[in-house]
Amino acid sequence: MEVNMSILILLAEISTEKGFGFNGNILETNILNLAVVLAIVISFVGDALRSLLENRKQTIVSNLEEAEKKSKEARERLTQAKNQLEEARKKALEIRKQGLITAEQEKKQCIRQTEDDIARLEDLKSQTLQVQQQKAIAQVSQQVIALAISQVREKLNTRLNAPFHDSVNNFNIVLFTNYKGKKEA
Repeated sequence: MEVNMSILILLAEISTEKGFGFNGNILETNILNLAVVLAIVISFVGDALRSLLENRKQTIVSNLEEAEKKSKEARERLTQAKNQLEEARKKALEIRKQGLITAEQEKKQCIRQTEDDIARLEDLKSQTLQVQQQKAIAQVSQQVIALAISQVREKLNTRLNAPFHDSVNNFNIVLFTNYKGKKEA
């Protein structure tokens, strides 16, 4: 606006001094024509340019505000992500500790169970050995008895005669009499 005023003042001065007429000086007329054209261009284009620059300024300010808003949101998301990461780390440590505790408990339980199984197997082994010993003793006893009976039969068959029977019967009578006498006394 200030430039327009100065051009108008310049034109007014020129018109009062010389008036309107034909100016043959090309340099002066070109400058004057140029000044008039510039004044017109600046007045019309200047407003459009100022408006364009103002719009551009508003766009830039809006973009800066939007960028600041997005930056703030990104920082908030980063802070949230850091907090979530820290919570995840804490949970991971807690899970690891719990896992170690559980593993230790499982280990102790397995050891205890193994010791119980070993004790049970030892009992079963001793019982099995005892049963096998009893079977072996019973089998040996049966064989000894069978052998003794067969030897007695053999002796009886070979020595079975009347005098032998008499001596055995007499011996048993004496034993019975002695037994009876002790019982009555």
